[in-house]
Amino acid sequence: MRVPLKWLNEFVDLPASLDELIAVMDDLGLVVEGVERVGEGLGDVIVARVDEIHSIEGADRIRRVVVDAGEGPLEIVCGAMNFTVGDFVPLAPVGAVLPGGFEIARRTMRGVVSNGMLCSGRELGLSEDHGGLLILSPSSRPGEALLDNLGVEPDVVLDISIEGNRPDAWSLLGVARDLATRLRHPLRFPAVATPGESGETRESAHVEIEAPDLCGRFTLSLIRGVRVGPSPEQLARRLTLAGMRPISNVVDASNLVMLELGQPTHAYDADLVARRTLRARVARPGETLTTLDGVTRPLAQPGRGLGDSGDDLVIVDGDDVIHGLAGIMGGEIGEIRESTTEILLEAAFFDPMTIARASKRHGLRSEASHRFERGVDPELALFAAARFVHLLRESVPNLEWVNHPLDVRGEIPERSRVTLTDHDVERALGVALERSEVVRLLEGLNFTVRDEGDLDVVAPSARLDIRLGAAGRADVIEEVARLYSYTRLPRRTPSWPAPGGWSSTQRLRRRAREAVVTLGGHEVWTPTMIAESDAALTHPHARRVVVANPLSAEESVLRPSLLPGLLRVAARNAERGLGGALFVEMGVVFTHPDDAQVRRRDRGGAGGVLQVDLPVETEHLTVLGAREGDDAVIAVATVRTLLARLGLSGVAVESSEDAPAGWHPTRHARLIDSESGRELGRVGEVDPDLVRLIHPESRRLGLFTLDVPALHQLERDRRRDDRAIVPSRFPAAAMDFALVTPNEVGADELGRVLAQASPLVESVTLFDVYRGESLGADRRSLAFSVRFVSTERTLSDADLDTARRSLVEAAAARGATLRTVP
Repeated sequence: MRVPLKWLNEFVDLPASLDELIAVMDDLGLVVEGVERVGEGLGDVIVARVDEIHSIEGADRIRRVVVDAGEGPLEIVCGAMNFTVGDFVPLAPVGAVLPGGFEIARRTMRGVVSNGMLCSGRELGLSEDHGGLLILSPSSRPGEALLDNLGVEPDVVLDISIEGNRPDAWSLLGVARDLATRLRHPLRFPAVATPGESGETRESAHVEIEAPDLCGRFTLSLIRGVRVGPSPEQLARRLTLAGMRPISNVVDASNLVMLELGQPTHAYDADLVARRTLRARVARPGETLTTLDGVTRPLAQPGRGLGDSGDDLVIVDGDDVIHGLAGIMGGEIGEIRESTTEILLEAAFFDPMTIARASKRHGLRSEASHRFERGVDPELALFAAARFVHLLRESVPNLEWVNHPLDVRGEIPERSRVTLTDHDVERALGVALERSEVVRLLEGLNFTVRDEGDLDVVAPSARLDIRLGAAGRADVIEEVARLYSYTRLPRRTPSWPAPGGWSSTQRLRRRAREAVVTLGGHEVWTPTMIAESDAALTHPHARRVVVANPLSAEESVLRPSLLPGLLRVAARNAERGLGGALFVEMGVVFTHPDDAQVRRRDRGGAGGVLQVDLPVETEHLTVLGAREGDDAVIAVATVRTLLARLGLSGVAVESSEDAPAGWHPTRHARLIDSESGRELGRVGEVDPDLVRLIHPESRRLGLFTLDVPALHQLERDRRRDDRAIVPSRFPAAAMDFALVTPNEVGADELGRVLAQASPLVESVTLFDVYRGESLGADRRSLAFSVRFVSTERTLSDADLDTARRSLVEAAAARGATLRTVP
């Protein structure tokens, strides 16, 4: 935002030093990104009258112009085309130095000598207009100094960066309020008009709100005796310095009010508004509007972002004809004309999100929409109308503002109210502030403060950024710190008993990543937000965790699984002929709170304790095998190797009949902690139907996923039980068992049964799986190598025979029998 200092000085007395002012503004969060000194370097520029214009042979972009600058004819070569004979224009004669140090010299172009330069507004540093010469008033005199002609005094324009959460600072009054509070200077408000004593607005005009949730306030003023023409030079000059182009006294007054107060207004030609009635309603499908920029825009078109239903708030007249896109831009139909004599002035409050979505949806940004989408002061409308009338009276003294402007209200945001104690401020800022100083700073920002033991603080209507409840207390303290100055707060260096270092969870993540990469894995990253269709691939019936304001519909749901993203990556690689790979991702997945039944308690404000349902976030490690030959067997081997490298023993692969969506209905299993029975993840293959849907090559894809918090808990449990095992000094004996077992009995489960059947068992290792017609389709043979040892003696044949019988009996209890060779 561009802020001319002479204009700002009318609201508050500024420091004499520009450097001091910039330092204060930076400290207040009103960061000065640029400084422009206006009016400097123009002392040599004079007024010239155009007497002749001639073309130059062989040149179609420049012309020979003869001007009179008070001392007779002067020949100039000029490339601008926006002037005619008789116009008065700025002339920089030979030897003049323009802003930026550009010195004018005599030049010859196409055989014509140019004795100076005719200047545009941008070349003089007076405006951004570079489309042609700066055309001066017809009453100008040749040879007159340009500064005297324009009534320009040297000024400084600051380019200020305003944060999006400071709607109150998008005006000169808002900037001045911050400075006045910090500098302890009085804040001055601009002069305003008062309505006339005769007539009633309601007798000649009417206003309605059909969408009270989108239009919180709609004021309408009837102004008579208007004469449309140019603005006074001083007002036009201010607009130019602020970066806006003067258009007419009516439009300029509206823009000046917006820049001064932050309240956009819109003027309609009253004769073009049917029944002099304005109404705020939601646009209907099929309706269009031709805006002031000449573009015809379809309305009520749903946007791509979730929650954007396409609601366009429009302003219509008594015949239901659309006159404007509320808060963004007016339509051509009610545009102010030279013949306009009566105007209807709209000053309103619109829902910020409605304006923001409509502005984005239509690709239409304006100075008004910038302010409305951040939130204007709902109580400022009539004050802005009064300021508009005062400014317009500078060019139309006999203007009549009809008594009792119309004022209709809808739903206005609730103002935040918090209780603030001295301890709250000291705890947050690390320094005790005098209560009187806290009150002064808040009242300077227009907060209402009552000292009733604790401070009862009510945010001003302009501060829609101050949140409700406990969060609002932090916002208020932040305002105290900002106005007090962060640089005045004592600096403290936090200290810890043992600073730095990784947590055990971080170490587990790092080790898991390194281990899976050494197994040939390629780590990938996929978006956390996915499309609804992708979420349905793995969780078709689960509730979705939907993003309230997504960038697009393709990124509207928080992912419930890492699998859809990994499948997309594998498919993209296959389509590009890059071959298969072992794709790895570690990331967070989300479960809807209704499914997870998890609540977080959060303290509210006056309402007490609030319970807020939150989605559950769980970190998963998922590995997708897309190489040739990757299947459930390879996936099991890979996950076993990974767990071994992490030092996590006792994890069993247990068959499961309830295959989740996305998993192969029969070739999958659960990963279980054999001691606690806690599920750690799953292993198997991707559902073939899902592979055919996404992947260009229909083949088996091995898959396993691990719950990282569960792995961390397992690691902690194992660490507690991590006792050194002293090897036996007596010899061991090995024995093989081939057991025929039903398919539903898992190999890991049977191995645990054998290991627990005798205290002499040191280890059990599966080394063969056999299926054949002799066994039947529902059975298979599992061959285990069992190692027996005693820490007290050498085992005898009787010991081994007893141990063998124990293992066979334990296996039989699980439906397994020794395999006999026919």
